[in-house]
Amino acid sequence: MALKATIFKAELSISDTDRGYYATHALTLARHPSETDERMMVRLLAFALHASDSLQFTTGLSTEGEPDLWQKSPTNEIDLWIDVGLPDEKHLRKACGRARQVVVYAYGGNKAGIWWAKIGKALARCENLSIFQLPREATSELATLAERGMNIACMISDGQMWLSDARKNVGVEPTTWMNAGADK
Repeated sequence: MALKATIFKAELSISDTDRGYYATHALTLARHPSETDERMMVRLLAFALHASDSLQFTTGLSTEGEPDLWQKSPTNEIDLWIDVGLPDEKHLRKACGRARQVVVYAYGGNKAGIWWAKIGKALARCENLSIFQLPREATSELATLAERGMNIACMISDGQMWLSDARKNVGVEPTTWMNAGADK
């Protein structure tokens, strides 16, 4: 018998002074049986960083060829494709061909650095790709916020973010490895 996803509910209040975006989202996250709390919370962080009414979680791990989150246009074109973790080069090239903008939030400490050293140069020609590295300590701390019913506040200012619940406050400052939007 196949294991089913575990459902998490999150009320995410976002104050993003960088984008001038202020909203509260009632979210349902399905954590795949092979997914860790850390990965699920990185998906939640990615949502907070790009939040909009049309941004959606996908079936992710259970469907090959899909991102973790995406935003589609009214004509069903993919405007934004977001992956978390360390996707392979072929997957990212395909994503860059399918979506207007592709963003990766890499995490995993030394593994992320090794991954970037291996594929960074090969992806340099992908003009619509941005890659950000999340510090291992921060993503480990994010995992401690995971609960079946979450009430998370997210503050984003000057490229830094803080996620907090009633118990804990976690700061995250991503490192930019590649930024498609920097030249525009």
